[in-house]
Order: sequence, then C-alpha cells, then structure tokens
Amino acid sequence: MTPAPLLPVVLCGGSGTRLWPLSRQALPKQFVPLVGDKSLLRLTFERILPLAAEALAVAAEEHRFLVQEAAEAAGLAVRQLLEPVPRNTAAAMAAAARSVPGETLLLFLPADHHVPERDAFADTVRRGIPAAQAGALVTFGVVPTFPSTAYGYIEQGAPDPAWDGAFAVRRFLEKPDEARARELLLQGGHFWNAGIFLTRADALVAALERHAPDILEAATEAVRDGSQDGLFTRLARAPFTRCRSQSIDYAVLEHHDRVAVVPFAGTWSDVGSWNAVAALAPADADGNRVVGQGHLRDCRDTYIHAPHRPVVALGTENLLIVDTPDALLVARAERVEEVRQVVEQLADASVTEATTHRRVPRPWGVFDSIDRGERFQVKRITVKPGARLSLQLHHHRAEHWVVVKGSARVTRGNDVFTLHENQSVYIPLGVRHRLENPGSEPLELIEVQSGLYLGEDDIVRFEDGYGRT
Repeated sequence: MTPAPLLPVVLCGGSGTRLWPLSRQALPKQFVPLVGDKSLLRLTFERILPLAAEALAVAAEEHRFLVQEAAEAAGLAVRQLLEPVPRNTAAAMAAAARSVPGETLLLFLPADHHVPERDAFADTVRRGIPAAQAGALVTFGVVPTFPSTAYGYIEQGAPDPAWDGAFAVRRFLEKPDEARARELLLQGGHFWNAGIFLTRADALVAALERHAPDILEAATEAVRDGSQDGLFTRLARAPFTRCRSQSIDYAVLEHHDRVAVVPFAGTWSDVGSWNAVAALAPADADGNRVVGQGHLRDCRDTYIHAPHRPVVALGTENLLIVDTPDALLVARAERVEEVRQVVEQLADASVTEATTHRRVPRPWGVFDSIDRGERFQVKRITVKPGARLSLQLHHHRAEHWVVVKGSARVTRGNDVFTLHENQSVYIPLGVRHRLENPGSEPLELIEVQSGLYLGEDDIVRFEDGYGRT
C-alpha cells in the first residue's frame, strides 16, 4: 500500500501580546526575528524540511505576505488558507482538513514554537505515523525538564501494539500549581502539551462531526464558498465568522476516545513569555543575558534586548529590559505574565504603540515612521526591486517624496516619470499617484506627509497587485 502523503499545516494565528513591545497585534511574535536573524515562523518552516517539501499555512489576510516571505527564506513551498477572522485552532484545523483529500496525513504545528533539534523532531513525528494511519488523533508530549506551571499536561496511558510506539492518552490536565507540577514530574508519565498534532484528515473530520459538528459545518461551508487567488485560498467570511471560537483540545481531544501521545525528549519552548525568550540567549556567570547593544555593570539575572541602541543596566537584579524604537519595557522577571494586561491598558488609553510598530511591513516593502507631530509625519520607505505600490489617492493629506537610494518610477495624475537619487516630487491632496521600483536594488526614499489627518486608512485604491481593497 502506498503511504498517504504527509502535509504539515502551520497555524499562524495569535497576537503574541505577552511579548510586547517586540510582538504586537500588527506584527505578532511568529514574524519577529527572535532567534538570531530568523523568525519563529521561518524556523518552523525549516523544521518541516526533513518531513515534506511543501506545506499549508492557516493565516490572517493581513499577514499573508509575511508568511510567504518566511516560506521563501526557508526554501519551502507553502500554500495558504486565509482566515477572515480569528477563530482559534479547532476552526483552523477543520478548514485545513476539509481542503485536502481524506487520506492525507496532516501534521499541525504552531508557528511560534522553538524546537532547535529538527532531526530529532522529525524522528518523533515519524514514530506517530502508524497510530495516525490507524485512525488515532496523535499528540506529541514534551518530556518535562522542570515542574512548569505554564503548560497543560498529558497523562500517558497504556501502549497500543497497533500504534507501534505511541501510547493512549489517559487524560489531559489543566495548568497545575507549583506543588501539583512537582508531583506530576515525580510521578513520571506526564508530558507538556505542545499543541502539535498528527492525524488523517478524515479521522479529524469524523472526530469533529462527533464532538463539534457546528464548527465542522461552518468550516466546511467556508472552504466550499471560498475563493482562490494563486497560492492563497480565502475562506468565505460569513460562515467562518459564525464559527464558534474554541481550541481543538476543548472542542475535540478531551472528549475523544482514540487519542495517542508520542513523547518528545528534545528541547522545546512555546516562547510564551519574556522569561522564555531570555532563556534562548546564553547566560554569563551571573545569570545575565544580552541580545544586541546591552551593557551591564554589577548586575545579576538581568536580560537586555537592545538591537537598536546602547542600553545600560547598573546594579540590577532579576530584571528584563526590552527596548524598541518606539516603546520600552522594564519588568521584574516574576511579573512578565502581566504584560498582556499592560497592553490592554495601553489599548484602552488609545496608545497606538500597543498594537502597531513604528516600522510596518508591506507586501511591496516596508515603511518606518521616523517622526510625527501636529499635521505632519515623516516616513522612510523601502520598496523591493520590481515592486510597486497601489494606484491611490488621499483625501486628507499631501505627500512629498525625496529619493535617497535607487530610482523611482512615479505616476502623478496623467504623468509618468522617473526620479533618481536626490530628486523629489510633490503629490498634492486628492491626486492619483503610484510609486514603483523599476530597478534591481531596493528603492529608499523619505516621505513627508502634511494634512489634517494622517491615518493609514486614508487610502483610496484604484489598482493593486496584492488583492487589497
């Protein structure tokens, strides 16, 4: 019998507010370079390579080009299912299962976990294939190295000869307190729930039909009525929006009678807090960890993340310092779980830095808002070779462009012309315009905006190559 194909499915949702200010709603942690110069999403795609040459990603519409860039950097072919709204893992997995043939083996992976030993991980996944082929929903439990209170646990049951190395799951346990976590560690046979699953598509559909038929029905309709755009499949908005938002653990796994677990003894982190991020960096003799331009004197157990400018800590202990161009976090290590509440507080106060970065990626490149004030904003814009912005106009602002590197093809009204370094152009309010990079090197320019309103929603698009309206 020819074995069923293995298709990894990377779940790219999540806002990552616990890693503010580096991770924000507009650029969640899976897209931020956290390990060297690589994002967690790119590392996830690289981890897939020993198992498959292509994958499926379930992502938000606004993040689709970030997913595409990470896939290209990793050398993996990736198709995307685009969610019109976030609806948690059960809906995302149901949509993925409904979009492929029933015999397909689906490996579901969160986009924001760190597993440095990719060959060991691939071997563990392969050990779960017999159980998945036999119709079980297979989870992968991480062998705990300390009594963590941050993760749910999986209790191992008896082995099943038909599953060839996998064990039945006796039960799922909620995040324990410290005493209970120590007890579970001493007992053995309990694993951290990593949120990684392997199953045949038809087995997952059958389990959803049994335990969460409403989620399956909505996801099926969203796939059926979706639209295709190259490598992107847009799920239909109306049925997917109606879908109940619930994790696959609560919706299915805790109620299902054919769930297997395969232990994974390698290094794993869900990178769920700044303490977890700090642990990725090497420590000195005093427990200090530095990423970037951090400098310490007489410090202990202090973490500094400072990629942009020098940050000095003097006489600190048990402290985390995270510096970005537009926001700074200073927190005691035992308080980092409260970052999410701080972000909510900032959002309630209409602080834009709660959700958006100064530097904003776009499918054509990136812009960096380097200064702003009453009735003006200054941006540094970088356009990829061969890329172009939409043909657009603004009702409330005028723009002045100055080319500092490369060449720009400019459309202004009915005129089309080229600007070179040190040349500039004025775009009056209400005039249709477009910016293109016809060259083979990145185009860099300074944009000065002036007007009564300078928000990003003051854009009327007439033509766009990226499916935006």
